[in-house]
Amino acid sequence: MDATAHLRTVAVLGAAGAGKTTLVEALALRAGVLTRAGTIEDGTTLSDHEPEEIARGMSLALGVVPLTWTADDGVTYDLTLLDTPGSLDFAGAVDDALAVADLALVVVSAVDGVQAGTHLAMDAARTAGVPTLVVVTKEDKPRADFHRVLDELRAAFGDSLVPLELPVAEEESFTALADVLAEEGVTYDAAGAHHVPLPESVADEEHRLHEQVTEEIVSHDDDQLERYLAGDQPSVAELERTLAHEVRDGEAVPVLVASGLSGVGVDRLADLVCELAPSLADRLPRVLAGDVEVEVAPDPSGVVLVHAFRTLADPFVGQVTLVRVLSGTVRPGDRLINATTHAEERIPGLFRLRGKEHVPVEAAGPGQVVAAAKLASTPAGSLLSPKGGAGKDLRPRPLPARPGVYALALEPVTQSDDDRLSAALARLVAEDRTLTVDRVGDRTVLHGLGDTHLAVALERLARIFTVHVTTSPVPVAYRVTIGRPAQAEGKVKKQSGGHGQFAVVGLRVSPLPRGAGLEFVDAVVGGAIPRNYMAAVHKGVVEAMAGGAHGHEIVDVKVEILDGKSHPVDSSDMAFRTAAALGVREALAAGGSVVLEPVSKVLVTVPTTVQGDVMSDLSTRRGRINDTRSLDGGLVQIEASVPAAELTRYVLDLRSLTGGRAALTIEPDRFEVCPEHLVPA
Repeated sequence: MDATAHLRTVAVLGAAGAGKTTLVEALALRAGVLTRAGTIEDGTTLSDHEPEEIARGMSLALGVVPLTWTADDGVTYDLTLLDTPGSLDFAGAVDDALAVADLALVVVSAVDGVQAGTHLAMDAARTAGVPTLVVVTKEDKPRADFHRVLDELRAAFGDSLVPLELPVAEEESFTALADVLAEEGVTYDAAGAHHVPLPESVADEEHRLHEQVTEEIVSHDDDQLERYLAGDQPSVAELERTLAHEVRDGEAVPVLVASGLSGVGVDRLADLVCELAPSLADRLPRVLAGDVEVEVAPDPSGVVLVHAFRTLADPFVGQVTLVRVLSGTVRPGDRLINATTHAEERIPGLFRLRGKEHVPVEAAGPGQVVAAAKLASTPAGSLLSPKGGAGKDLRPRPLPARPGVYALALEPVTQSDDDRLSAALARLVAEDRTLTVDRVGDRTVLHGLGDTHLAVALERLARIFTVHVTTSPVPVAYRVTIGRPAQAEGKVKKQSGGHGQFAVVGLRVSPLPRGAGLEFVDAVVGGAIPRNYMAAVHKGVVEAMAGGAHGHEIVDVKVEILDGKSHPVDSSDMAFRTAAALGVREALAAGGSVVLEPVSKVLVTVPTTVQGDVMSDLSTRRGRINDTRSLDGGLVQIEASVPAAELTRYVLDLRSLTGGRAALTIEPDRFEVCPEHLVPA
């Protein structure tokens, strides 16, 4: 059989603290990758090895853990586990992992149940179209309650969830589970797992559940259903084969039970991941040719097509690019063309990441996730193929948009930091597409998904790129317009020996509708201002508007040049530029300035249960509700117009208000008159 059939890439998702990293560590230990499991408390796990992760005790980046697993059918599988952060601030890593995953393994705590991070994981997997399996962990912890969590899962995500296991007991007594399909118990001790008859405490519940699950599975296979109704009980292997097709097609989401600390259920989890998850050959990868999705055949001897899905900044080797091979076989020394940048890249070497360890490989075929260093012209979200190959016209499917909703202004500490800041920020943005950089006035502004997101980015900026900055809130980009029409004269008259400077510009400044910008009108007659100086006058007007009043840019005005004077010797472009700028400022002072504040369009998607709280909060921020729309899944989308000054920390307050169950986008919309009592000094 093609080796591709035995490869599985698994995105491990779930809320922060649900037990993802501990479970990955347990799988690596059980597979023989580790001789001793690391702990989050000691900062010794494979996945969370960055200093920022160790300091916070949580995943902040995409962790890669490859392992081999021999399933209970004797077949050896190659698994790549992509351990993702659970915090909403790092949702970009979830999207990147799902872009190449065969299966989403959603981890849910038996203590905390369904959380905001659970919704993020399930929604992201559904959006990406990735088959999903749920594992309930921490069954050995106090207050663990599998049945409560299962009810919460079904209430939140529907009846497609199919429990394949039950805990025999919970909390400190969790040492055994019931296999629903095989109708037997599995107990664990120091010697490993042992198959035993069902304990009486769960036998009746397990039998009822077995019948329900069996009927659910066979209902998707007409032949199997007909035989079942005729009294033919399908075997466990037959049920698992049918269930695997349902998982691949998104019709079923199996639910398992495990403990990452004690190891109970970990071996069965690995077996079922291998048996139920589709391979690349079962679920062909899709890319875009223009606007049309096309499937890629994972042929090891075919034309090479490689998906670069994530870049990492390594302090020792520079940029590391994670790739998944979709077709063909890639080897060190190959030269490939990036379909996005059109740059040629030489693959200097291939290796597999195992935490922070680099394990060299000689080649990589379809389905394998490997890494390469120094692919400087290959951003995440690129496809690579040989020169002249079909890949030159292809691109990956787009990832969900996650625009920045929290921002900080950056100020370099030293001139050396200033000189290197732009290049370092570009590297950070290449590593994490949910970070963006722009300018507000003379300030560099970094946008992200939350305060922790930006704090970690700036720590990495200092640690990896040795660029240090101080931060401050982003200044609100107020603007100024004139209150009423006013005329003024700008005059420059300077004589200090030799050629002097002389120019007079008479002008009228009038207000325009919001968003009109500048309307410049040359109404001079009789040659009062020679034609060759009119361009300088226009430039002076533009410079005056950009220079602003009260420190803010002047906008939405009509400037009519009415008259002027010149001197055959002393007039110059500089004199007329200066005179025009002076005239604009004098007219603004005469006509009265009006401060305008930026107003943003805000889209908030929240559960209907907190709709009233969110709308009330927006009102306290001077927001105006423009529209509300009911969505599937008990959600509502609220559209509002809110002054930007009220949104500085809105994403943080919104998460607190909704328990993290909010999706937010903020877009600049327009400018409106700022209330006098709120005009900045």
